[in-house]
Amino acid sequence: MTERTTETEITFTHPFHLESLSEPLEAGTYRLVVDEELIEGLSFTAYRRVATHLEIPAISVAINRRQFLQVSQQEIDAALESDGTGQDDAPRDFS
Repeated sequence: MTERTTETEITFTHPFHLESLSEPLEAGTYRLVVDEELIEGLSFTAYRRVATHLEIPAISVAINRRQFLQVSQQEIDAALESDGTGQDDAPRDFS
């Protein structure tokens, strides 16, 4: 099965909260990594999202060890909307 990974940077101007964390994350620019797999058997090329991860902490934080937190696209969209950034380039789930 063919897979692809897309990395996007998203910026929060205010601290934000994700359901899986007890403490809010700092404002900053974060790397969002989306893994997708090819949907086979179609007459056109299409991919299905299989995982979305947010790399923490923010890119600007100088640290040797980073973590990937599994998140849903809906949770990221809600956090961006709450932040008021409403970034047009944030990845969207069109499935």
